[in-house]
Amino acid sequence: MGNSYEDECRRSLAEEQARSLAQTNDWEHVDRERVHQDWDVLYREITAFLDGGSLPEDRRIQELVRRHFDIVCRFYTPSREAYVGMSLFYAEDEAMRAFHDSYHPGLVEFMGAAIKVFAEQGSGFAPSAGAEASA
Repeated sequence: MGNSYEDECRRSLAEEQARSLAQTNDWEHVDRERVHQDWDVLYREITAFLDGGSLPEDRRIQELVRRHFDIVCRFYTPSREAYVGMSLFYAEDEAMRAFHDSYHPGLVEFMGAAIKVFAEQGSGFAPSAGAEASA
């Protein structure tokens, strides 16, 4: 992926999040405690696969990335570009990198690669059926 594509992804993330925040009173509808609990469980699962030698494109990893995407959709449904932009944000923001590194020193890069695979191969960029019910 070239720098212009990454710049487009960063811009999409910023624009889509700003619009969503404005429309939802700063994501007032989100149960943030539940989201963080669900991400904690998910990141621990991903870390186990990462330690086991899984690759970002493995079917099981892509199922876990689908769960990550569904959690993100509790805030708003990002475009493919904004979702890739999120992976760049995880890597470039010091606090986000530290948060993810607390699970595994390679999690940010692994998630970035897995999210890019998901975005490239994803068929329909909408939450999974039933994902909203867990919000």
